[in-house]
Amino acid sequence: MKKYKSWKSRLFDAVVVLLLIILGLSCLIPLLHVLALSLSSKNAAISGKVYLWPVELTFTPYKMLVTDNRYLRALAISFKRVFLGGAINLVMTVITAFAMSQEEKDFPARKYYMWVLLFAMLFGANMVPWYFMIRATGLMNTIWALIIPGALPIYNAVLVMNFFRNLPREIKESALLDGVSPVQMLVRIYLPLSLPALATVTVFSVVGHWNDFFNGMLLINSPQKVPLQTYIQSLTVNTMETSNTSLTPEELAALSSLKTFNAAKIIVAALPIVVFYPFMQKFFVSGLTLGSVKE
Repeated sequence: MKKYKSWKSRLFDAVVVLLLIILGLSCLIPLLHVLALSLSSKNAAISGKVYLWPVELTFTPYKMLVTDNRYLRALAISFKRVFLGGAINLVMTVITAFAMSQEEKDFPARKYYMWVLLFAMLFGANMVPWYFMIRATGLMNTIWALIIPGALPIYNAVLVMNFFRNLPREIKESALLDGVSPVQMLVRIYLPLSLPALATVTVFSVVGHWNDFFNGMLLINSPQKVPLQTYIQSLTVNTMETSNTSLTPEELAALSSLKTFNAAKIIVAALPIVVFYPFMQKFFVSGLTLGSVKE
């Protein structure tokens, strides 16, 4: 039987859809402008003709990226950071979640560790002691300074822990009767059954490592070791500072050419996440939902 909504419900739905469209366009339009700028000629950029569609289509900025050693080096560092950081995050998350998912009779100190983790998640360290702690460990100006301090994402561990605790208890009991060790239980039973949750926390870790630029600004002193997002942030700041000064026509033309080149860098930097996320999206909703509530 078809159910008809009242005019108030329809009005509410229309307002929600309109707000979502506005929010989506507010995110999409800047990206379209940057993409159009990266595909336009420098003359079009100088004259301000570029909005949401390329003017005088050209792929020269993307061809120039192949010869930009600093950009390629920063891109390689970001890929290395994502691979190492994502792997370490996943291993630490799974180990911590498995231990925290055990019953108190099997792990008597569970509640104390749980309180420590929750306290650390809710009350993070101040930036000054955090910085000096990393400096004291000798990690400064290395890629490990971007990975080790965040090796255990506590929110991810809590998410996977709840997923583990939602698994049927009979599975664990039958495995114990068969003489399965805790490590075998984790590898052979828990991990295959928790792929949606693991995919979800992997998305969180990969996106977090790829998009982070602030830690690179604080912890990396050498320009040759900065990750990609920190490098792009420095380009943006330099362009804004230069545009606020009086420029000659020749300097303005050079800046406009650099502007299209930097736009191409931003598009290429965003491309890996744009490609990666849709492949993980099918796991994302189910993993986030199943791991968010404890029955």
